[in-house]
Amino acid sequence: MLPQLYRHRWMDEETETFREQVRRYIAGELAPHLDGWRRQGYIPREVWRPFGEMGFLLPEMDEAYGGGGATLAYQLVVQDELAKAELPANTAVHTIAAHYIQAYGSEAQKRHWLPKLSSGEMLVGIALTEPGCGSDLKALRTRARRDGDDYVIDGAKTFITNGFTANLLVVAVRTGEAGSRGVSLVVLETENLPGFRVGRRLEKLGQHASDTAELFFDGVRVPAENLLGPKEGDGFVQLMSQLPYERLLLTVTAAAVIERAVELTVDYAGQRKAFGQSLAAFQNTRFKLAECATLAHVVRSFVNDCIQRLLDGTLDDEAAYMAKWWCSEQQGKVTDECLQLFGGYGYMAEYPIARLYADSRVQRIYGGTTEIMKDLIARKLFA
Repeated sequence: MLPQLYRHRWMDEETETFREQVRRYIAGELAPHLDGWRRQGYIPREVWRPFGEMGFLLPEMDEAYGGGGATLAYQLVVQDELAKAELPANTAVHTIAAHYIQAYGSEAQKRHWLPKLSSGEMLVGIALTEPGCGSDLKALRTRARRDGDDYVIDGAKTFITNGFTANLLVVAVRTGEAGSRGVSLVVLETENLPGFRVGRRLEKLGQHASDTAELFFDGVRVPAENLLGPKEGDGFVQLMSQLPYERLLLTVTAAAVIERAVELTVDYAGQRKAFGQSLAAFQNTRFKLAECATLAHVVRSFVNDCIQRLLDGTLDDEAAYMAKWWCSEQQGKVTDECLQLFGGYGYMAEYPIARLYADSRVQRIYGGTTEIMKDLIARKLFA
């Protein structure tokens, strides 16, 4: 048994009750279908409608916009439970995009889109990455040209989570000069939108139930009023201001997956026989699992501290960067160590540990690579 890791002052009776509701729903309504969703490469958008109606999609959203009016802790609980059940990060992208609209949208935009995002009527994606532009968002080339009351968008995006299933997109576009000051965010409703096309659903190493797609914009016209913020050129600042929250979401996933991997491996080691005794009887197994359990505890403690600081309004960017790179690196290390203890069975996709291992690899890449996180921390050190 792992030590009790959830006892922290940000957790209370209400969040624990909410956690149990989320857990039961996932176990009864989502987990039984996960194998089929992995095989087809996506979770149908309609799946999230009842999830939203239960109040699980955007529990932190203001009640005026269809949410539960809860703290961000409730969304983090949802992501924790989804990760433990091997559900991918589709709804994490959904909440990040919704927060862009909440933070920077006009009142009319918020009232138009946020209730639909809270209910699950709409699923949203964030279109940032381009074929020639990953972490360096200042280099993006997708352009939005003003034409009367519209923007005309031309360009391409890739590696877009929810790209195949979303019917709303927050798109980073270039509306001005080269560099960060020429970037803006525009919101698109994509259903039956002329000039918009979803390309390939990309085949990935892991996260097979999460659709990741190429997107193409060929003369796409969108009302100029869909610009987020009062003026063009604010997109880069808007993106940067939300990244600490995005990175904290990923650290919650890391903590959950580490704990799940250790639990699975402890159970397996207690049952699996080798050379006339259980794997758990071997000193190497016991030491390895002791190390992994310690990392699970330290990661969860770090994450809990960051969550509390987020709720208190004191989470600085550097702490979020540190948590993102370090926790995701520990996720990779622990899932690798645990898979090794499964031996050949650990390499079989039917075993959860194999899927956790494959799914974990991207954590060190999306949301800002480990190298980018370290560079951002170092900039502050030498400022």
